[in-house]
Amino acid sequence: MITRPLDLASRLRPEPRSFDFLFFVNGGLIGLFFVLFGSPFVLAPGVGVEFRLPTVAGANTNAIRATQVITVMSTGQIFTEHGPRQIGELDEWLSRHARTTKEPMLLVRGDADVPTWVLAAIASAAKKAGFVEVLWAAGEPAGRNGPGGR
Repeated sequence: MITRPLDLASRLRPEPRSFDFLFFVNGGLIGLFFVLFGSPFVLAPGVGVEFRLPTVAGANTNAIRATQVITVMSTGQIFTEHGPRQIGELDEWLSRHARTTKEPMLLVRGDADVPTWVLAAIASAAKKAGFVEVLWAAGEPAGRNGPGGR
């Protein structure tokens, strides 16, 4: 820095003694904002922490392997292995994937609070796309076959 010809160094303010307390204030404010405005979707956007399958006695008795799996949240969000989809985009996605196998089967992992009309719309779109069967995921009630129904 060229300060000697104009003697600029003498006109500068002296450096502050210490800003260490400001570091802790900023860190505390950032932590406070995360606590106040945080979201349960921080780790995986769209997949909430409160996702739970409905429970049905004997759900694991006749389990069948599905060719395609989608996850439906109670908020109406639909997740496939290729990312999130809207209910309107699902028809095209289902018809494209129904042609990939001989007897396509769709497994719908729906949250326990998903509205019935969403499930009905998915089932009718899957049947129209050519899926042989639409399966609904459910878990065993707690206390059956050990903790968590397993």
